[in-house]
Amino acid sequence: MPHIAARDGTRLFYEEVGQGSAVVFVHEYAGDYRTWEPQMRHFARSHRCVTYSQRGYPPSDVPTDPTRYSQDLAVSDVIALMDGLKIDKAHVVGHSMGALTALLVGIRHPGRCISVTAAGCGYGSSPDRAIVEQGRAQSRETAAMFETEDFKTAAAKYADGATRQTHKNKDPRGFAEFARMLAEHSPVGHALTMREVQAKRPTLWDLEAELKKFSPPLLVLVGDEDAWCLDASIYLKRTAPTAGLVVIPRSGHTITSEEPAAFNAAVADLIAAAEAGRWMSHRPHS
Repeated sequence: MPHIAARDGTRLFYEEVGQGSAVVFVHEYAGDYRTWEPQMRHFARSHRCVTYSQRGYPPSDVPTDPTRYSQDLAVSDVIALMDGLKIDKAHVVGHSMGALTALLVGIRHPGRCISVTAAGCGYGSSPDRAIVEQGRAQSRETAAMFETEDFKTAAAKYADGATRQTHKNKDPRGFAEFARMLAEHSPVGHALTMREVQAKRPTLWDLEAELKKFSPPLLVLVGDEDAWCLDASIYLKRTAPTAGLVVIPRSGHTITSEEPAAFNAAVADLIAAAEAGRWMSHRPHS
């Protein structure tokens, strides 16, 4: 099985397919490298596509040391993966937890990004610190659930969240596959990722100064039933000067597999415009 070593030695499992400019996919908390199959099949026709499992998600390593999980490590893992595969620049496509990582790659390593996609981004972000702290407390409770309950039971409970009901109702087979793959994850990895990454990462409002200077072409993509992320996505559009916003109607959080055709079409438009130098064809009014 192919692995790339992260900077601290953690081994990251990856798959790659296709030729052309690179697209690197960064999965959500409830996903893994398999989450992106609808995108891998579509974009590998014209691009070199890379998907990987983040640390804590088999078949990548699952460290048991909490200090080996953080938002900063998640960002450095993307760069380590690109370095290991000799990818100088890529379209970095992130969903949910992976969307914030993709944004931070764009902030810290803009020269490595042809474009950035942030889909379903912003869970736990708010200008209201009380709401932020409520979200972080909820994340710690979720971590405890994965540590103390039967994992398959906890995974089923997490999969059946409010912002995933549209996926469950419109695509029962796709939702069942999503829930099945989630139940195959590591309880240790889930608990530590939730406690050390989700419950401690910066909010979008914490990043406002950096977002105002964001330079790679940026696609913000969200389902209109994704109550976690709709307001945050509008904030991103209003704050990052290179941002374009796509809102997919009657759709929830698991947007990559719930509406893959609409998702792929929006990302394909971004990729084509970014590569042609036409994403920012005029300067917006200040």
